[in-house]
Amino acid sequence: MISVLIALGRGALVSSVLPSYRGHRYPVEVISHCVWLYIRFPLSYREVEELMLQRGVIVSHETVRRWCLKFGQAYAAGLRRRQPRPGDKWHLDEVFIKINGVQKYLWRAVDQDGNVLDILVRNRRDKAAARRFFRRLMKKTRAVPRVIATDKLRSYGAAHREIMPSVEHRSHKGLNNRAENSHQPTRQRERAMKGFRSVGGAQRFLSAFSGISPHFRTRRHLRTAAEHRFEMTIRFTLWEHVTENIGLTTAA
Repeated sequence: MISVLIALGRGALVSSVLPSYRGHRYPVEVISHCVWLYIRFPLSYREVEELMLQRGVIVSHETVRRWCLKFGQAYAAGLRRRQPRPGDKWHLDEVFIKINGVQKYLWRAVDQDGNVLDILVRNRRDKAAARRFFRRLMKKTRAVPRVIATDKLRSYGAAHREIMPSVEHRSHKGLNNRAENSHQPTRQRERAMKGFRSVGGAQRFLSAFSGISPHFRTRRHLRTAAEHRFEMTIRFTLWEHVTENIGLTTAA
């Protein structure tokens, strides 16, 4: 059953421009495991180094950092390509984040099932930022929603009328709770990292984080223990397929 799910995954072919494992002296299993530990859990690079040392693998925290930068977004993109098509109702929201002490804005979109569609870090939350986020969303998902739900920020309405006027727009403070709730893991990670240092660094990390972390969050409270273990087995198998496929594709 697991192999069937993988074979039917959307976007089964991985682009040849993905990063290569060539030249790395550590096997794929070690690299992907370090990236998984850092992005999945609120750990520092040094804590990942310590966990690997306990398992007999000597790797520096700086090497873990470089692996996360090089492979994190590629792993996240591989998982996204194998997700089902997004739902037709999108929830959009933006929150304040501090980057090197300066206030910025994190835009996020999720569908009605809570799947993260995209994130974008911007300096402002005006019409231009909303317009860019709408265009980025449609390009990335290759879809147009039936409904978008936002809060009462006027930038949404202005961008909606220009970019997707045929889409129903529901604007109410309580309608986009699903998007607001999806910010919680990001807030936890932001506190663990003691903030972000740059806009580019925040965008890179959060792009990888929003693609990898939700993959391993299975709504445990809605499943029995046996169902949870079976679902996690499928997801870990898909993770292994994605991480190994990068090496196979770039070696061709």
